[in-house]
Amino acid sequence: MSANDFVIFHPSDFSEASASAFAHALKIALHVKARLEIMHVVSRGQSPNMGPDWINFPGVRRTLARWGILPANARREEVAKTGVRVSKVLAAGSNPLESMIRRFESHRPDLIVLGTNQREGVARWMHKPVAEPLARKSRAMTLFVPRNGRGFVDPGRGNVRLRKILIPIDHNPDPQNALEIASLFAQALGTVDVQFLLLHVGIKAAMPSVENPAGPGWSFQKIVRTGDVVDMILVTEAESHADLIVLPTQGHADFLDALRGSTTDRVVRGAHCPVLAVPVQV
Repeated sequence: MSANDFVIFHPSDFSEASASAFAHALKIALHVKARLEIMHVVSRGQSPNMGPDWINFPGVRRTLARWGILPANARREEVAKTGVRVSKVLAAGSNPLESMIRRFESHRPDLIVLGTNQREGVARWMHKPVAEPLARKSRAMTLFVPRNGRGFVDPGRGNVRLRKILIPIDHNPDPQNALEIASLFAQALGTVDVQFLLLHVGIKAAMPSVENPAGPGWSFQKIVRTGDVVDMILVTEAESHADLIVLPTQGHADFLDALRGSTTDRVVRGAHCPVLAVPVQV
């Protein structure tokens, strides 16, 4: 997770769920010195101009001022001094996913950050002809931030709480990549004393071995449980009060899985904390 060319994409529908996801996207962008792209799609027939929809975009300067990073009367160009490059995209279309696909063709993100309504997951965005192309074209890590849950970024103050990261591991997909991404997240956000919970659902003898990355005050705990994989992930998350679940996924199927209601979506709908889906090629 390096700076300069790292792109964070945040689709916003101006809802409460999107507001929490925006805070996470902006905070990560600040620490990584990334480019943050915020996109909103208006209904087809409407003109994507500088009218009311543009005004409703999340206020970057207002948020940075609330966090004490910029003065209240900061000018737009002062945002760039924080290291974050922000672009706001307003597009017109009948299906938000189609608009995102077109955007990904020329502006492929490294991380997608979106808010979810847990009662519906992200299935309400599902449109069959769109799901597979989106999964194929994004190939990006996706951070799902629940509307009704605890995030690791406080939208009011901008404080980060990332003390426990839960990582379900098995032999397939290879868990090492997800562990490395989790450690990069912790390092990028400047957190110390992080506990990585390595969960294997199955028998102890079959738990895969991984190489634990080093960090200030980091510790690693192995947990073995038996039962339904998703149930055990959610039970462990609830009992440990994890701040983040990092979920290894097969290839670029993470977005497709989430939209179709399989493992990723079941975890997203049931978790009380954000879920980072990490495809194997990241």
